[in-house]
Amino acid sequence: MADSRETMVKAFVTGWPIKHSRSPLIHGHWLKQHRIAGEYRAEPVTAEGFPAFIEMLKDASSPYVGGNVTIPHKESAFRLADEVGPIAEELGAANTLWLQEHRLHATNTDVYGFAANLNERHPGWQRVDKAVVLGAGGASRAVIYALRERGIGEIHVVNRTVFRARELADRFGARIHAHPMEALAEVTQGAGLFVNTTSLGMDGSDVPQIDFSSMAAEGLVTDIVYVPLETPILRQANAQGMKTVDGLGMLLHQAVPGFEKWFGVRPRVDDTLRELVIEDMDAHR
Repeated sequence: MADSRETMVKAFVTGWPIKHSRSPLIHGHWLKQHRIAGEYRAEPVTAEGFPAFIEMLKDASSPYVGGNVTIPHKESAFRLADEVGPIAEELGAANTLWLQEHRLHATNTDVYGFAANLNERHPGWQRVDKAVVLGAGGASRAVIYALRERGIGEIHVVNRTVFRARELADRFGARIHAHPMEALAEVTQGAGLFVNTTSLGMDGSDVPQIDFSSMAAEGLVTDIVYVPLETPILRQANAQGMKTVDGLGMLLHQAVPGFEKWFGVRPRVDDTLRELVIEDMDAHR
């Protein structure tokens, strides 16, 4: 489909709110780069209006071949799709949709995006015995899945309400251990990887002090929040001499499989794209 000017292929991202999504910038860059006659646009859809949007998407007259789904629609997308891939099935949430033979297919590329970001920025990240995941919300599911699939032996989920963490331990198996926030310092000891999956530090908001000094030598701290690029948690970790990886790459890499599915070309995440998104972030501070 690359270099084709004959057919305008259209895809979307939907959520509520959606106006701050950077997905149109990412996919628009790739469409230009590969000279594809395509369009990727934001569709603001409320939770109440989402089932009707999905019905429109399934209709033969739909202008779209598929698209991305973000907050608060990921679990609804999983439930409303006709065919659900195994990752989305286990996570109970989908972020990527496409039409194939008049049926709506769903998968979740957040797992791929999280792992691909660490593969690029910190190769060998998975060679640890113990990981700590802060938070037990929807975003933590993809992270826990990725850690489990990479063979990390102990995955400790720490959350303000411990029953949410226990639900994830029940969902993902015996290697997952649930803890209340009071146990954070204890479970961080000896960990080779620390992942923040909460909204703590988003837009630079204050976060509690975390002691990373007890982590394993060469331990890594990462955050799925990417605004600001150096979140308060990453700033604390850097100040304590830890290795860190920001969350922007997860956003960029999770977009790759969907673009390939809709537009027929597998794009690359490179420094040009990364700088383009950072410039946009800086412009909208």
